[in-house]
Order: sequence, then C-alpha cells, then structure tokens
Amino acid sequence: MCSLILHGKRFGELQKWRNLRFVMQSNAFAFSNSFSSATATASVADADDVSLVSVGLKGKNFTVSYLVGSLGLPKNHAESISKKVRFEDKSNPDSVLKLLRKHGFTDTQISSIVTSYPRLLLADVKKSLGPKLQFLLSRGGSSSELTEIVSSVPRILGKRGQKTISVYYDFIKDTLHDTTCSKYETSCQSFPQGNLENKIRNVSVLRELGMPRKLLFRLLISGDGPVFGKEKFEESLKKVVEMGFNPTSAKFLEALTIVQGLSDKTIEEKVNAYKRLGFDVGDVWTVFKRWPNFLTPSEKKILNTVETYLGLGFSRDEFAMVVRRFPQGIGLSAETIKKKTELLVKKMNWPLKALVSNPAVLGYSMEKRIVPRCNVINALIPKGLLGSELPSISYVFICSNEVFLDRYVKKHEDKKLVTELMTIYSAS
Repeated sequence: MCSLILHGKRFGELQKWRNLRFVMQSNAFAFSNSFSSATATASVADADDVSLVSVGLKGKNFTVSYLVGSLGLPKNHAESISKKVRFEDKSNPDSVLKLLRKHGFTDTQISSIVTSYPRLLLADVKKSLGPKLQFLLSRGGSSSELTEIVSSVPRILGKRGQKTISVYYDFIKDTLHDTTCSKYETSCQSFPQGNLENKIRNVSVLRELGMPRKLLFRLLISGDGPVFGKEKFEESLKKVVEMGFNPTSAKFLEALTIVQGLSDKTIEEKVNAYKRLGFDVGDVWTVFKRWPNFLTPSEKKILNTVETYLGLGFSRDEFAMVVRRFPQGIGLSAETIKKKTELLVKKMNWPLKALVSNPAVLGYSMEKRIVPRCNVINALIPKGLLGSELPSISYVFICSNEVFLDRYVKKHEDKKLVTELMTIYSAS
C-alpha cells in the first residue's frame, strides 16, 4: 500500500481504506523494542523541563548581543529569538553551547537548534541536558547519529523521562533513515494503548501517506493537534483522504485538524448556515478544499460577517461570489472589511463590483500594500498621468511591490517626480 500512496501519488488508490486501517492496526517499526518498554500512561503533553526567565529590556539587549556574538546570528534573527527567551548572564548559555560542541554538534547545527528551540539555552546542563544526551548515546547510537536527530527535532530534549525520549528519538531516527516501506507491510502485535502510543501510531500512518518530515516532526513534538485518539483519528483521516486532499501538503494537515476538532453535529450546523446564505452543499465542500478554515467560524460569526458585507452595499449574490473566490473573506473582522472597502470604494472610487471580482485585495495589508499604493495613485491622478480612468484594481494591487513601482513610479523620466513618488510610497 505504501508504494501506492507515498510521495504525493494520485488518490484513486487511497479509496482502498481497508488497507490504511490495516496499517493503523499493524504497523511494524524499527524501534518497536524500545516502544514496547514505554508505559501506556506516558503523557503526550510532556512538559518542557526548561523554564523561561522573565527579564526586562536589559535582558533582551544582552540576549541579542550574546546570540550575535556567540552564534553569529543576524541581529534581526537574534531579536526574534529574544522574544521567546531572555537572560542577563552568559554562564548557563555558555555551558549549554560547550556541552553541545563536546558531543560533536557543529556551529551550524547549534545555530539551527537554538533558532528552533531557544529555551534550550536555559537548560540545566548537569541535571537535565547532560544526562539526556548521555542517555541517548548509551543506547548504542553514534555521535553523528545523535547530532543529526537532535538537530532535526531539538525539542525532544525538552521531553521528560527516558522511555518517552526513547520513543520520540527512535521514531525520528526511523523516519530520517528509512527509504522503504516494507516493514510496514508486515504484521506485528498491536501497539499498547495510551496517549503517546496513539500519537506515534497516528503520526506513522501520516508518514505512510507521504506527509513530509517537516510536518510529521511538528506533529510529533506538539502538545495538541489531530494525532490523538484512535477511532476519531481514523474517521477524520478517512474523510480528508476521500475529499482528495494531498497528504504531502500543509493544507491536508489543516483539514485533518479541523475535521477532527468538529463534531458531525457542528459541521452540519455550519453547512446549514452557509446553505441559508445561498450555498449548496457542494459549494461548501468545494470552498473547504480551497481553505479548510472555512468551517472554523461559528454560525454567529458567519451571519455577522454577512451583515457586514450587506451593510457596505454588497448583495447576497455578491457576498457569495466574494466567498467563493476568496474564502478567507469570511474570516476577516468587521472592522477590517469596513476599513478596506470604504477606502477602496468610497475614497478611491473603484466600483464595488471591482472588489467582487477581485476579493483577494481584501486580504492584503492596509499598511504594507493598500495605503501606500493608494497614496501613489492619488498623487498621479491630479498630474494627469493615469489617463481618464482609474487603472483596474487588480492591476494596482495584485502584483509584487517591484512590479507596482515599475508601473507607477520608476517609469517616469522626471527624476524629481520619481523621488517624490518614492517618498510618498515609503512614508505610507
């Protein structure tokens, strides 16, 4: 079965659901020996055993300087990390870096680890981090294997308990190194029941479907998500597969998360709410495939959003058209919809139908795209440089910044005008 579905194959073969159920019940892993030793009561919410230090501006500045000086990170990168972890003394971070280098981690790997899991810099080297690394080495793996696996998913060092860490470590190792599916096609004893066991089993099934490592590892170390339970997971996965979502895409995971998080009754209520607005059931699921969060808003939110659009002059048919073309439009706040529509229609004088035809414009940033470009257009109008009519809304907004500047700013021979327009654009 794996050969049929791995790496983004077409989904006709995925109709063979009984094969998938067999995999879910009978997977055989290279790490099964260590898995069987894990207790069924192991918690998936394994709390990170590293705590944040809360300090002020001094701590932030010191942290940024340390990350730049000790790891060579760009300043903006270091500033981003400093929002997640801060410290005022270098002794503990120095100890962490020294320990990692002692175990063979390269500077590149260490930078990647700190970027992914910055709280590791606050770990207790003697009581926590050191013993965990030593334990993993004592299981027979090489230093190069250890550095590869930890660099891939550094948050496993925040998990508690040797048995739990072993399960995570071996799954990551197997996923990184295995290039065939043969061992999954053989029978083995069912996994013992428990939260961690269910999580590993379910993630392994997603691996069978060809889900990329990046998404698999994110699910593996998360404390929530769609990979808990058994029957509900199977039912939700079957629905998403039958809808034709590609398991290699992030949208597949998004759809699975939403379907598993909603009861059948709740889904029916939301579908009925859309039906009352003029959508048929087929429309709802077509839009859901484009944007799975279409089923996230509550019935009240859906109806309130409709009233917002209607209050701005959209007809019900136009609202339905907006949502079909730009499903994210249902999730925008009333304030966002009003501000953008009023600017584009009432102040800039684009017809409302232009927004109906190009509703993606409503999803663009006011500060970064809409306002700067509107200001440039407004500066050009009195100069008679745009002709007798406004350019189409799509021509102005549905293009990159570089293309926009070439079209409306840089093309002018008058260098003084170019400077003036660039100032207007940048000031916005």
